[in-house]
Amino acid sequence: MRWVVSAGHFLGRYFALFVLAAAVVSYFQPGLITWVLPYVSYLLGIIMFGMGMTLKRSDFAAVFKRPKDVIVGVCAHYLIMPLVAFGLCYIFQLPGPVAVGVILVGCCPSGTASNVMCYLAKGDVALGVSIGAVSTFIAPVMLPLLLWLLAGRWVSIPAASLFLSVVEIVIIPIVLGVLVNTFFGNKVQQVTKALPLVSTVSIILIAGGVVAANNTRLFAVGTLVLIPVIILHNLLGFGLGFLFSRLLGMNHAKSRAITFEVGMQNSALGVTLAMAFFTPVAAIPGTLFSVWHNMSGSLLASWWAGKKTADGKKSAVHTTPTAAN
Repeated sequence: MRWVVSAGHFLGRYFALFVLAAAVVSYFQPGLITWVLPYVSYLLGIIMFGMGMTLKRSDFAAVFKRPKDVIVGVCAHYLIMPLVAFGLCYIFQLPGPVAVGVILVGCCPSGTASNVMCYLAKGDVALGVSIGAVSTFIAPVMLPLLLWLLAGRWVSIPAASLFLSVVEIVIIPIVLGVLVNTFFGNKVQQVTKALPLVSTVSIILIAGGVVAANNTRLFAVGTLVLIPVIILHNLLGFGLGFLFSRLLGMNHAKSRAITFEVGMQNSALGVTLAMAFFTPVAAIPGTLFSVWHNMSGSLLASWWAGKKTADGKKSAVHTTPTAAN
């Protein structure tokens, strides 16, 4: 089991590089990875189950201990990223399928990678975990609603089907993971140690599959413009998330948590839904976002880790989560 844990940490540490390597291989040899495409939703379900396995009662208790902070973070997440995505689609005049993919990423809940970055940046991790959990559990309602409002001009949005899919591949696996962890925590402790490896490999496979499905369109004129769009989307999310929280009087530790919860999305969910309901092209933004936000998040976390918070307060300690999405 020790080698499994070590492999999980190694893949997590160099996650962005492994995703990039998988993308390169899939681009030149798509036949090696196209087999994964029918199983994308199952892989995401495994990732979400792993997320549920890492959640504890204390994570949910924090929501009720300081609801104001959690509400501010969730509102910032579901206001900033969808609206920034919508604005960028207009500014860059993105074609329909690509625009839907960008907005879809913006409407997704925050990913567990944001909690890892918050931990490294000495932010308020308990707050970050609470915001991530709430944004995920309300995603079946928020994601279809926001996508319908913001992307409906480009394509027809199957809101009811999206709701059911998010429940099936996100909520149910997370709830099952929480239940297993609650009732069989000690018995499945060894299995929990393997979750970082399983989650990371699953995301790498999903990213590789999307690239393989789009290898002839990846560097077309209509998709090359996605690179600056994805970078701006992420960086504006970081900047506006931090500014939003500071304007509301939050200290630096809390603001760092909200910054990562706003700027980092569950891009694997965006990729999965794009493949299921739209076109393979709509899944490209999620794949690019997955690579970029892990690199930018790591850089920001490293920079913040070397600085003391202006408030002079120590950040909360919490076990780091597993999946990097």
